[in-house]
Amino acid sequence: MRIAQLSHLADPALCPRLVIKVGSALLVGKDGQPRRAWLTALVAEIAAARAAGQQVIVVSSGAIALGARKLGLAKGGRGSLADAQASASVGQIALAGLWAELLAGHGITAAQILLTLEDLEDRRRYLNVTATLGRLLAAGAVPVINENDSVATQEIRFGDNDRLAARVGQAAAAQGVLLLSDIDGLYDRDPRQAGAVRIPVVQGVTAEIHAMATGGSSSGLGSGGMTSKLQAAEIAEMAGMALAIIDGQPGSPIATAFNATRGTLFLPRRRHTARKAWLGGRLRMRGTVSVDAGAAAALARGSSLLAAGVIAISGDFARGDAVAVIGPDGQTLARGLAEYDAAEAARLLGHPSSAHEAILGYAPRSALIHRDQMVLL
Repeated sequence: MRIAQLSHLADPALCPRLVIKVGSALLVGKDGQPRRAWLTALVAEIAAARAAGQQVIVVSSGAIALGARKLGLAKGGRGSLADAQASASVGQIALAGLWAELLAGHGITAAQILLTLEDLEDRRRYLNVTATLGRLLAAGAVPVINENDSVATQEIRFGDNDRLAARVGQAAAAQGVLLLSDIDGLYDRDPRQAGAVRIPVVQGVTAEIHAMATGGSSSGLGSGGMTSKLQAAEIAEMAGMALAIIDGQPGSPIATAFNATRGTLFLPRRRHTARKAWLGGRLRMRGTVSVDAGAAAALARGSSLLAAGVIAISGDFARGDAVAVIGPDGQTLARGLAEYDAAEAARLLGHPSSAHEAILGYAPRSALIHRDQMVLL
């Protein structure tokens, strides 16, 4: 039996490992103070889940909002990158202390992990995160994770904790990701419009599903919106995880949503190998490789990407870097690790494999991107 409905995320037999993401607007009030009563109720739910045999990982926003108040910075600490970094430096201490205190009230040890985008994009560092999470969970701790906003720049950051939660779930081999939001799921249009209908279950994030999303966060405190949640759902479904969006505003929000079956559940489509799931969930590509219709059809059949079917190269990538494969219609077909750097790939563009040695002056590799180092989207 697999996860098929919202309440299954609370079943340790179906979801032995769950990631819970908490946004800034839920954790911090408009006065910049933590919402202790609300958080106390949520921690009680986490403790109950653990007592039932479920391992829990928390991805928690709130450091910038908490720090901005202590430093007296305007715009919730998001007026500039320097303000955000300074606020995060101060607020992360308070945030970690808050989680540690409330979890300790249930006899649970909290562990803090701060991550940047590169920690999960680089394969070796990703495996280190995986190992650390596994050891903490085995030891009975609850990892509390946030983006390391004190050092992350615009170019090397997730920018929202929705996608971070999905990537953490992937690294931890979790079965489910639960996004506590200020809305109770995905609607077929802006939920402020009359007649908007909530979508209870989504089987695959399609272009039509993306069209339903609105981009911004309504609270002004967070950095995510429905678009980032759909991107998180895409990462989750590629890793074989279920992901749900529920309204986090009520007291005891998880039980409230599950008992009423109110939220949106994104079902997993397939579970790739760990390496391909990591590759498919990457957020930064170093370049693009555009292919013709023949190459696109060959990829769909499970073939490697040969240079003969490539019509354009862009980006300054090296061998082993992640690149996106773009089809004739401009859509991304796959992601993979390049077997050649950009300059070599450009020289091979459109040429059959039999001509590669003469062009490069050395024995060529079997493909521009090998199928074992590529994931179809």
